[in-house]
Amino acid sequence: MRRCFGQEFDVPLGYCNTTSIGIPPRSAAATAHEVIDTWASGGFSAHDFDAPVATARSAFAELAGVPADSVAIGSSVAELVATVAASLGEGTRVLVTEGEFTSTTFPFAAQAHRGITVTETAPDRLLSEVDGHDLVAVSLVQSADGRILELDSLREAVERAGARLLLDVTQAAGWLPLRLDWADYVVCAGYKWLMCPRGAAWLAVREPERLNPVHANWYAGESPWETVYGLPLRLAGTARRFDLSPVWFSQAGAAAVLPWLSGLDMHAVAEHNIGLANALRAGLGMAPGSTAVVSADLGERTEGLRVAGIRAAIRAGRSRFAFHLYNTEEDVAAVLEAVTRPIR
Repeated sequence: MRRCFGQEFDVPLGYCNTTSIGIPPRSAAATAHEVIDTWASGGFSAHDFDAPVATARSAFAELAGVPADSVAIGSSVAELVATVAASLGEGTRVLVTEGEFTSTTFPFAAQAHRGITVTETAPDRLLSEVDGHDLVAVSLVQSADGRILELDSLREAVERAGARLLLDVTQAAGWLPLRLDWADYVVCAGYKWLMCPRGAAWLAVREPERLNPVHANWYAGESPWETVYGLPLRLAGTARRFDLSPVWFSQAGAAAVLPWLSGLDMHAVAEHNIGLANALRAGLGMAPGSTAVVSADLGERTEGLRVAGIRAAIRAGRSRFAFHLYNTEEDVAAVLEAVTRPIR
């Protein structure tokens, strides 16, 4: 049991895999169990989940630094990005980075039949190649290695080129301080650094009139419980018009986590996380970095991680470690011991 930032966590020693799955506070897990028990005993009506949806939406907005009424809900990044992709005009030119997580890029590539072109560029060439493109779609923190975009420089490049920007903050929200109300689209899945159940995701839209509600459904109505049956189309006037019907239990779990998380000092969380990551880098003979994710080529030493029960991931052929607010120096020591232990 660990107590961190005012919450208790059942995180095992050596869990360094938040980039894949975040671990919730015990209190949030208990809430999720209570929700399941209430469902199993027939204690819910569908209306009961409206409040958790609103709570999670508002708290995500705080974390992303966007207005709450600009946020639509969904269940996955690809689903929400697809709304943006399907709304692009024919012939739109999209710029992405090489090695980008495909939930951010595939929805655009799938629009090739409408003349949408998607161009990949090396990360170090992104800023110089924005000009000549209509939309840049990129993760603020890259999934494979934790590399962080030069956000101010990207903003300048996009504004100078008259392009729009879609930022995937799935690997950033929850540990980096964010103020993204200037970005055209901000998308995020909740099951990693936000420590929510899988099935909760959000899309912030700065100019809703640019998007088509391609997934229009009852929950996207101005008054959802009055748009269950019949025409005419009557969608919400805000970004809620892009809402997907909520995954109830995931939204309830998100509502149990995000208000607490959004109330934390993200500068302190980032300092904690990056400090642990740099401790691991130092132990591995690597230069310090500015991200909570460590990508290391460990070769045969990865077997030591498996034997020691260290939870990390292999991405792009390298071992990937992630340090979140529930990690401690003991996790760093466990990783270093595992990779220096003689292989038998």
